[in-house]
Amino acid sequence: MPSLQQFFKLAEHGTSVRTEVVAGVTTFLTMAYIIFVNPAILGDAGVPKDAVFVATCLAAALGTIIMGVYANYPIGMAPGMGLNAYFAYAVVLGMGVPWQSALGAVFISGCLFIIVSLFKIREHIVNGIPHSLRVAITVGLGLFLALIAMKSAGLVVANPETLVRVGDVHNPHTIMAIFGFLLIVTLDRLKVPGALLIGIVAVTVLSFFFGGNTFHGFMSLPPSIEPTLFHLDLQGALGLGLFNVVLVFFLVELFDATGTLMGVASRAGLLVNGRMERLNKALLADSTAIVAGSLLGTSSTTAYLESAAGVQAGGRTGLTALVVAVLFLAALFFAPIAGVVPAYATAPALLFVACLMLRDLVDVDWSDTTESVPAAITALVIPFTYSIAHGIAFGFITYAGLKLLTGQARQVKPVVWIIAVVFLIKYTYVTA
Repeated sequence: MPSLQQFFKLAEHGTSVRTEVVAGVTTFLTMAYIIFVNPAILGDAGVPKDAVFVATCLAAALGTIIMGVYANYPIGMAPGMGLNAYFAYAVVLGMGVPWQSALGAVFISGCLFIIVSLFKIREHIVNGIPHSLRVAITVGLGLFLALIAMKSAGLVVANPETLVRVGDVHNPHTIMAIFGFLLIVTLDRLKVPGALLIGIVAVTVLSFFFGGNTFHGFMSLPPSIEPTLFHLDLQGALGLGLFNVVLVFFLVELFDATGTLMGVASRAGLLVNGRMERLNKALLADSTAIVAGSLLGTSSTTAYLESAAGVQAGGRTGLTALVVAVLFLAALFFAPIAGVVPAYATAPALLFVACLMLRDLVDVDWSDTTESVPAAITALVIPFTYSIAHGIAFGFITYAGLKLLTGQARQVKPVVWIIAVVFLIKYTYVTA
């Protein structure tokens, strides 16, 4: 396929069409859960579930196509988990805001993203992040990914007294997840191509024999999107004075997306001198997807951390993202098949990738506590608060504070001071 080779520069990135396809399938399988989880969460806020299902698939496909074709990065996009929970439980249910107005707030935040992306403000913000914090973001994402994976596998469960505890290791789902993890590590060590995908498929097959998994048909026509399409209420969003809501959407999306982009790009070896060459294109893809998603009827779309699974499978270009987008579109008609892969089948792949991401800790300068402590705070707060944004916020505030207190304020770039102050104001005055 000479056209694909040339357009995505496969040879330049040391990959092939086959590798990119395998990587795309792997990423999609780790992201497919959002097709069913997002409608359930937004449905709790009164948004029509069937329409959200269609909006989720379309928004994910559109955003991922832009990311792949325009930015040429192997990164999948879909409505963000933390953002949809904030949309449903904090804004709509907690504040009593109609879901149409909340969609309006998402649209406004997306427009702001496009503006700051066009003027490369976001790019300057991300490139101004100190090296120690960049490393910490990658490690924190790895820890966050590990927590998600172990929760999906049943290895970690909630506990009212100790917050978390070990799950039931006799549960067939947990046993199959452990088997899948060991299989993936073994195959990767033996350099078997598509090790992660093989592990996911193997556990899925076992789930029909030992996990009670069943088929519910192969094809179904997609539901109507009319109940949510263009139903956002901009006037209501502005009239309700949702500045705080827009601010939170803006800050969370900014650092969730940029943190994920940097983490996945680092894992893929796509950083040049610690920076993403096409970062602004990736950010524009992210911003455009947010606006499109709000018009379709879903909460903010963002880059997905699960893309690291596809990167580990060999994905290096936008062709991987294009495959992910095609599968999201196919999911509209093959929803029963898309839903057949259980969470405990993708958990082993996510845990394996998480383990690999932790090795970046060696790049932190542990001899300088004004660098290492903010890095450690960032990496630890992300999983313990279940929020990438909070981890980055605490990291910036700690970094700026320690440099100021130790007489090294001149070493801190202006963008770090600005971000630290913005987060301090947000924590002080914004309660949403």
